[in-house]
Amino acid sequence: MKLTQVGAQLYTCRDLLKTPADIAATLKKIRQIGYTAVQVSGMGPIAEEELVKILDGEGLTCCATHEGGQDILQNTQKVIDRLAKLKCAITAYPFPSGVDMGSLESVDAMIAGLDAAGAKMAAAGQILCYHNHNHEFRKLGGITVFERIFAKTNPRHVQGEPDTFWVQYGGGDNVEWCERLAGRLPIIHLKDYMTNAENKHQFCEVGAGNLNFKKIIAAAEKAGCRWFVVEQDVCPGSPLDSLAQSFRHIQEHLVS
Repeated sequence: MKLTQVGAQLYTCRDLLKTPADIAATLKKIRQIGYTAVQVSGMGPIAEEELVKILDGEGLTCCATHEGGQDILQNTQKVIDRLAKLKCAITAYPFPSGVDMGSLESVDAMIAGLDAAGAKMAAAGQILCYHNHNHEFRKLGGITVFERIFAKTNPRHVQGEPDTFWVQYGGGDNVEWCERLAGRLPIIHLKDYMTNAENKHQFCEVGAGNLNFKKIIAAAEKAGCRWFVVEQDVCPGSPLDSLAQSFRHIQEHLVS
């Protein structure tokens, strides 16, 4: 993994991205930390053209986005057009809102919708990924929902954006999932995992938790991963400080 392949998930800084002025100021600080790529998500209203101007001005690449699930499934062309404006080829379905993860019928309807949307995106030269949380590791019909998603979709239509925290939380194996997604893994979320003094699972900066990122990154690279995106759902202080701490650890211990 090269440092230029490391990005920051902007959802981490969502509270600092409410207005175009906020967005410009926060992106400047992210670039000053050392990141050269971001995943666009969690920001307030801003025209794509204005966002691209800010990104270009800071020397930042939009490596991927998260788009609304309903837009992906029901208004795919809108998503295709937005990605084109952002000069970006990758997005992810962020959360299965409204899907009953205990119902084969409901899950399979989502999967069929993802495959259809992904086919349209692939035809436009774009990639649709699935972003997991823990509930995809519930077993349904003898296999986990996460397994079912990739078993029942065309590899060209739906690829993976595994989240290392949520894979671990759900009882999955991050290295194994990188291996299973070989050829379908353009992007991964680097999110560390720890247990706190109250014996509760907690988000933390990369390197501050228990995940073996050297092994995870090596497996992801072997699987063809292009982007390694730092995300932290909850930060103990400023999210920019957390992004900086993660970046320093990656720079000092994880890049080749």
